Amino acid sequence: MDFEEWEPYYTRILESFGFEREKDEEAALLLASFLTRDDLPLLESLCGGKVVTVCGNAPCLKDELGCIEGVVCAADAASLVLRNAGIRPDVVFTDLDGATDDYLAMNREGTVMVIHAHGDNMSLIRYWTPKFTGPVVGTTQSRPVPPLHNFGGFTDGDRAVFAADHLGAERIIIIGFDLDDQDVDFVKRGKLQWARQLLALIGHAC
Repeated sequence: MDFEEWEPYYTRILESFGFEREKDEEAALLLASFLTRDDLPLLESLCGGKVVTVCGNAPCLKDELGCIEGVVCAADAASLVLRNAGIRPDVVFTDLDGATDDYLAMNREGTVMVIHAHGDNMSLIRYWTPKFTGPVVGTTQSRPVPPLHNFGGFTDGDRAVFAADHLGAERIIIIGFDLDDQDVDFVKRGKLQWARQLLALIGHAC
């Protein structure tokens, strides 16, 4: 999804949560200032024409690991569940709120870190971004500034699905998602509702 297609959804998300677009844009510029390279070609080669499994961070993920096929993309802390199961994800989509030193280790081993900038994670961007020595791609939910990209999507999980779709995945398998989870706060419930709406736009995800 290009930004022109994404922007109407983004505007509605800003309105529904009361987020400030200016803060997102500030965070995007901050992340861009830390990135000395853009490893998008590697991400494209991983996803293009491939079966991609996107792993969400719901508790059900542990019971669904047997469904993994092809390229493994993890939504933030889902990467730790995979790592503990002996699976190193090929890609981690993260806004860094679940980041640990394990992320740095996975990145050194070749995992692509897709680091996302938004108005609430600027302190995390400053702390973590310079520590990554392996392949990195930057994303934003506002209008992208080089070298950042915007493939669409809002939460780490649905952004991973949108990226796989944008980069030409043949098929996308979704596991570890619980969009009906009621054991979450009001804001998280709203994010899950948005994830449901957005994922419905991706026709070949299953």
